[in-house]
Amino acid sequence: MQPWLYAAVAAGVVEGLALLVQMGLLAWLIHSALVLARPMAELLPLLLALLAAAGVRAVAQYARDSLAQLAGSRVRQRVRRQLLGYWEQQGPVRLAGHSSASLANLWVEQVEALDGYFARYLPQQWLALLVPVLFLLAVFWLDWLAALFLLISAPLIPLFMALVGMRAESISQQHVLEAGRLAGHFLDRVRHLTTLQLFGQVPAAVSSVAQAAERYRLVSMRTLRIAFLSSAVLEFFASVAIAVVAMYIGFGLLGYISYGPSAELTLFSGLFILLLAPEFFQPLRSLAQHYHDRAAALGAAAVLSQCDELVPAAGPVANPPTGAAETVSLHGVSLGYPGRGRVLHEVQLQVRRGEVLALTGASGSGKSSLLHCLAGFIDVDAGRVSLFGQPPGALPVAWLGQRPFLIQGSWADNLRLTAPQADATAMRAVLQQVGLDELLAQQPQGLDTPLGEDGRGLSGGQAQRLALARVWLSEAPLVLLDEPTASLDPDSEAEVVAALARLAASGRTLIMATHQPALMALAGRRVALHNGSLVDA
Repeated sequence: MQPWLYAAVAAGVVEGLALLVQMGLLAWLIHSALVLARPMAELLPLLLALLAAAGVRAVAQYARDSLAQLAGSRVRQRVRRQLLGYWEQQGPVRLAGHSSASLANLWVEQVEALDGYFARYLPQQWLALLVPVLFLLAVFWLDWLAALFLLISAPLIPLFMALVGMRAESISQQHVLEAGRLAGHFLDRVRHLTTLQLFGQVPAAVSSVAQAAERYRLVSMRTLRIAFLSSAVLEFFASVAIAVVAMYIGFGLLGYISYGPSAELTLFSGLFILLLAPEFFQPLRSLAQHYHDRAAALGAAAVLSQCDELVPAAGPVANPPTGAAETVSLHGVSLGYPGRGRVLHEVQLQVRRGEVLALTGASGSGKSSLLHCLAGFIDVDAGRVSLFGQPPGALPVAWLGQRPFLIQGSWADNLRLTAPQADATAMRAVLQQVGLDELLAQQPQGLDTPLGEDGRGLSGGQAQRLALARVWLSEAPLVLLDEPTASLDPDSEAEVVAALARLAASGRTLIMATHQPALMALAGRRVALHNGSLVDA
């Protein structure tokens, strides 16, 4: 990132030098035409040099913007990689307390808010220091008194910008928080709209969303007021300074001022200084325009700093014991949750490859937690988990819960979530294995038939079997099932159980957390969780 920023600043300095040359040539061209009365033939080289300087300036400006955008892009890519690593480290269990809207807001809007700081504000911060110094030196060479006027007024602008920015930073942080809250608030109401209608709470929900939107509007307006105030402060002092320089040059050329170098003013030097005076403040103007980018980035960084943990480097992996490649094992596994205590206590379990295991126990006994440990969703507090000789997360694992994850899209889109390269023949084959081939034949567009979010258009059993077909396509050797038939009617349950029986017959290893007798009958072995420990059922 830093080389691109340095290159962007260097291009900006070249742009400033080209502008300096351009203004000098323009002033000398006018002086030569009006005062020296030189013919057009002698002015033509000056005119060509002026056009060349303008071309160099345009190229340098394009290079500066392109390099700065590239630096901002690199920063966003790196932050998103870190954020993705952090989410992967946290796992779906720990992230379950965050709404998808707030996570999406973090991934899109808050990361994008960093772009303005690195692509615009940070390069402009250096240019606001370097370019005015170049112009000030040129003015000082022509007239030190005019340079003194510019030098006195210049520090006032950053001073007032800093005072305004102290307030802008806290407002921007509040703006970030309100944006995330509004997104999550609205999405939660939309998702549960049917429930709200059944209980007659739609008006109350509409009112709560309106109140959240109003809070967001007020914070946004306060942010805009701060931004306009900072720009107004800069424009005021810049205008006053330019007016003072213009009055000095005008009265000096008319002979009303004889102090210092004013007697030596010419049309060239006066016009050159007058042309440079607005450009002297332009980098500071641009910095003020991008000052809200800094405030927005600081607000976003305050939120992103809560997720700044990187995925730790993997330590040395111990050699698996003999026969570990053929078993799924837990050795002395313990796990606890804050405020809930320990749910697993020194669990010992071994499941042979191709075995079907039913995990039973009372609700809240830790069955789902044990499956989460096997899937790698959460890290154990103590002990070791081995999946055919590999740590959790290193080996593909198929997961099927009570509510299958289905996206809005076609049947094929949902099946390709775990097997992007699967062709139509393979998809039809797995649909036959789960008993959905007849239903597919009734669909007007076949595999391209669209489904709504969460599988709308299918019954609960059909949606569960479609998710099970996805498990077939994944070819994962280990399949974890968390109450896969808990919410199904008897007929749908029987269809899912039959499909699972065919899956088990294919050689997959199945570990099921269940209370259902039909699934228990499918298992070759049953174990129960009691007081955080496993016992034979």
